Amino acid sequence: MKPQEYIEAIANGEMDEKLKAVYVLDSAVEYQKKRYVSLLKEFINIFGSDRDVMITSAPGRTEVCGNHTDHNNGKVLAASVNLDAIAVCAPGEGNTVRVQSVGHAMNVVDLERLLPDENEFGHSTAMVRGVLAKLKDIGYKIGAFDAVTTSDVMGGSGLSSSAAFEVLLGTSISYLFNDGKIDPVEIAKSAQYSENVFFGKPSGLLDQTASSVGTFVTIDFKSTENPLIKKVDFDFSKSGYSLCIVDTGGSHSDLTDDYAAVRSEMESVAQAMGKSVLREIGFEEFKAAVPKLFGKVNDRALLRAYHFYGENERVDNAVKALESGDFEQFKEIIIESGKSSYMLNQNVYSPSNPTEQRLSLALCITENMLKGKGAYRVHGGGFAGTIQAFVPNEMLDDYKTAIENVFGIGNCHVLIVRPVGGTKVM
Repeated sequence: MKPQEYIEAIANGEMDEKLKAVYVLDSAVEYQKKRYVSLLKEFINIFGSDRDVMITSAPGRTEVCGNHTDHNNGKVLAASVNLDAIAVCAPGEGNTVRVQSVGHAMNVVDLERLLPDENEFGHSTAMVRGVLAKLKDIGYKIGAFDAVTTSDVMGGSGLSSSAAFEVLLGTSISYLFNDGKIDPVEIAKSAQYSENVFFGKPSGLLDQTASSVGTFVTIDFKSTENPLIKKVDFDFSKSGYSLCIVDTGGSHSDLTDDYAAVRSEMESVAQAMGKSVLREIGFEEFKAAVPKLFGKVNDRALLRAYHFYGENERVDNAVKALESGDFEQFKEIIIESGKSSYMLNQNVYSPSNPTEQRLSLALCITENMLKGKGAYRVHGGGFAGTIQAFVPNEMLDDYKTAIENVFGIGNCHVLIVRPVGGTKVM
């Protein structure tokens, strides 16, 4: 279909069911219709109206449990959310990929030049180039295409806006050139490779996998080549709680070294024991080795290793609690996870700027309101950005008001769990 034909179909309600399959709520469908029409018009303005187009989507993700475990082949519990990146795209001619994200400069990539370039580190063009390079390298078809994209996954929110963009690119390539047959895990791996090698940011595979696969999932990264992914059978909408992500307003822009240190310090413990990552070492073996490790690796590295092993166990227990419908036990596990992140993993504020502790303050306010009733923890990579709270529905309005009185109106995001990951919507 041509862009204008999609616009007319959306206006006539012909796409409502397809949108509801992705966004669940009727109220969300109305919002998305306006958003999709706006992006279709943007495609017409930039690339013209004469080509058939498709529309793809990739969600942000929330990390429910398993903070900073994936990069050492650990376990996580995650879920895709209703905030997403979307693209209107069409095959092009020649050897050029053009991706125009609303509000940003156009990314232009020559398909004959798919090597990493340090001068592109930190720029979205590098993400485009990296996803194309990896998918081509593992045997999938790529080609010239034009796309316009927009995202309501807030940058710095812990919902992984970069992963959503990368997965969006991989999903688009899958449907444009490979009949939608690229496995979601392969898309996730290509997205992570792009971020690590082309964008220059160290990261594990959690963000991209949760975005690409979708819904509530537990992911065991014991084998990064073949992670074990399991859908968790739990209907959160019936729990009586709301999932809130509170944006405290802190910036992630200067925190790359802090994130990298979490991974490198955990790995330093593993390397001191003759292994590459902590998952290759059992917890009892690690505990027995602590006296010999003391002084050989730094103290914080040992604390972060303790956190890693505790989080793996908490993920298993959280999944069991959800599958058995024991939400009270689930909440206790989430609170334990948050305390471990604060005390052991130490990613609630940056050691380079110890007087800025917005996450600590948000957790303090949340605990005072919800203690004995809800659950709360740092969200995502930490050091700045967001916290996660499970709030009883009857307290939601009061909680939202209290937290926004401090951090600003609109900074408490009430989310739903999205049932699909990266997908072609239309």
